[in-house]
Amino acid sequence: MALIGVQEGSGMELDLRFEAVHEGILVSGSADVEITGECGRCLDPIKYGSSVDVQELFYYGDSQWAAEVEEEQQHRVENDVVNLEPVLRDAVVTSLPFQPVCREDCQGLCAECGARLEDDPGHHHEVLDPRWAALSGLAGTAGSSDPAKSTESVEREES
Repeated sequence: MALIGVQEGSGMELDLRFEAVHEGILVSGSADVEITGECGRCLDPIKYGSSVDVQELFYYGDSQWAAEVEEEQQHRVENDVVNLEPVLRDAVVTSLPFQPVCREDCQGLCAECGARLEDDPGHHHEVLDPRWAALSGLAGTAGSSDPAKSTESVEREES
């Protein structure tokens, strides 16, 4: 599931200009869409409008210039019709943020327990490095004044 995108079937307002040129039909203008998704940090819902610019040349089938452009990068006029869907989809998708956030200062969720850090700003966990866990038991015995343990260690040293 994507974090952000345009809902399938949602409306799109287009302001496009179609120009006949020697190579084909030049389509330019803008598309206004409603972006929906969730914040990449706190998973709260996000909804905002976006306007993307579109400019694409649709080559005529018999155009000599079409041969100079790679097949996958060109769009063609077929039966006097241009298919705008892939052009609009590519324009909108490339304008979407990679990591959408509800606010720039969103603190997100705690990595340990999943609590919202916005609700509890002082939230933290005491995390001990597992490599030092074995030494944590020694900290209490270093200052020990138990005479039985002291004589036991002295006896080991003597033997």
